[in-house]
Amino acid sequence: MELNTIQPADGSKRQRRRVGRGIGSGLGKTAGRGHKGQKSRSGGYHKVGFEGGQMPLQRRLPKRGFKSHLLQFNDEITLTDLQRLGAAEVDLLSLKQARLVGELIKNVKVIKTGELTLKVTLKGIGATAGAKAAIEAAGGSVA
Repeated sequence: MELNTIQPADGSKRQRRRVGRGIGSGLGKTAGRGHKGQKSRSGGYHKVGFEGGQMPLQRRLPKRGFKSHLLQFNDEITLTDLQRLGAAEVDLLSLKQARLVGELIKNVKVIKTGELTLKVTLKGIGATAGAKAAIEAAGGSVA
């Protein structure tokens, strides 16, 4: 084998399609674009979702629902999480250090899921009515 005899593998290289080069090429006259219409013209195309002036599907369907961007700053923890944490005083910073809530979280609420036997004091943290009752029954308080 010499450098001047190296050739690509059979079938790996194909001639590019030369359109509009006469009837014998098979792609003469309309050059594979068909007859008339927007897609046959030079520069003639439309944006995605355009339906020729008809009201597009995404605008025909009704708008529905709303999701607040403020929800990403809210989180909730359970009574089981508080029991596992085992701290007498719980605030937002202690929950972040224990990785029970994310770093971006600003508002935390305790929900009544599980059991709580420890005496826990919540500072700057909300609680549902059921969770508040369970915390106070265990001797704790919600500040």
